[in-house]
Amino acid sequence: MRRAINIIHADNWGKDEVLGTITLPYQDRYRRRIKMHDDDGAALLLDLAEAVQLEEGDALVLEEGGVIAVKAAEEDVLDIQCATTAQAARIAWHIGNRHTPVQILDNGILRITYDHVLEIMLEGLGAKTIRNKAVFSPEQGAYNISKNTDGHLYGH
Repeated sequence: MRRAINIIHADNWGKDEVLGTITLPYQDRYRRRIKMHDDDGAALLLDLAEAVQLEEGDALVLEEGGVIAVKAAEEDVLDIQCATTAQAARIAWHIGNRHTPVQILDNGILRITYDHVLEIMLEGLGAKTIRNKAVFSPEQGAYNISKNTDGHLYGH
């Protein structure tokens, strides 16, 4: 079985090294060691030293050479539109108070994984919600710092 032993973050690897792709939803993109299947159905063992958040465009480095490109899957999400900045701050506080990962889109829309209970709560707070199928890549948080191969710290 192929073994992925490292990752290279997006835009730091040559596309000519790609031996395949793997498409994963958000919940499956934070891993350390697990048997997975690429998009062609071939098995591989993800075997990293520590758990890492995989993002769209990252690459899994195979022990025998080459890489598997990571793709973020579209999944069931809830997009949240707020009428004012104050409402957006209030809504974001309520989402964070429930320890729910949130993605902040460039247009100011907030995105969470779909949850019908949160949908009712958010609408009750005055937000407009839209159920959608889209890639979910939430904020990683202020403490998401990793070490690269030479030991230097960097944020993802």
